[in-house]
Amino acid sequence: MGGGTYSYSSRMDRATVDGTLLKSNAENFKSRSVTREMTTVGLDFRESCDSDEHPKSVAIIVGLDVTGSMGSVPEHLVKHGLPTMMDSIIKAGNPDPQVLFMGIGDHEFDRSPLQVGQFESSDELLDKWLMDTYLEGGGGGNDGESYLLAWYFAARHTKIDCFNKRKEKGYLFTIGDEKNLPSIPGPVLEKLMGKGGQYGTLLNASHLLEEARKMYHVYHIHIAETYSGKRPDVQSHWKEIIGDNLIVVQSSDHVSGIIASIVSKNGDSEQTEEAATKPEDKPKEEEIL
Repeated sequence: MGGGTYSYSSRMDRATVDGTLLKSNAENFKSRSVTREMTTVGLDFRESCDSDEHPKSVAIIVGLDVTGSMGSVPEHLVKHGLPTMMDSIIKAGNPDPQVLFMGIGDHEFDRSPLQVGQFESSDELLDKWLMDTYLEGGGGGNDGESYLLAWYFAARHTKIDCFNKRKEKGYLFTIGDEKNLPSIPGPVLEKLMGKGGQYGTLLNASHLLEEARKMYHVYHIHIAETYSGKRPDVQSHWKEIIGDNLIVVQSSDHVSGIIASIVSKNGDSEQTEEAATKPEDKPKEEEIL
């Protein structure tokens, strides 16, 4: 996958005509269950591949928390964030970004804790996969969500030419406002992925993160505008797990700029918030951990 090109102007013209910019989340995200194309059962790999059109592909995974408190992030991306992000990355000298969207829930409570799109480059197809994502709106009272599923899938079910051909890591971003669940049982993964895999009895988050980091620069963007996001223990939890690759923001409107800035700086997260927001919107220094 990953054919076609991204046009900011064409995308925004199309979004204006079809009313995307004025519609509610329920109108833009119409899936009421995980779509057949985004289900993970029986899925072997998603691939980000070089081509004549995109000779230096850059794999970018965006893992969206689709539980109840995080609807603001998909809304930001579908209205202005995604086109701004892609335009910024391309103008910064990365002409071949290929983005894959994931929907992440809670494997202990939700029906669809993991949804996976395709790596794409064109504005039409990126919109398709983003808006096909099922915003389940679930989660539970277990003090965490299944962000570790993004690490699992990236490590074991993606093939990316930027790394395999050029030893350049891709980028993996999870976005949310809760703690990360510490592990996932093998039988749960077997239900999500299908029979025949090597799942073991229990996979720990720390091991999955280590695996994902072999091929990806791994970041977590913590949204601090929600009740859970404001909790100091949640932010400390992520700081302990992911260190300097934790980015704390006060508004979901900063997400696209954060991602574009990190990719444009080739994995350097320093001063990301400053580069990603307008001067009048620049958050305080303590928002970056």
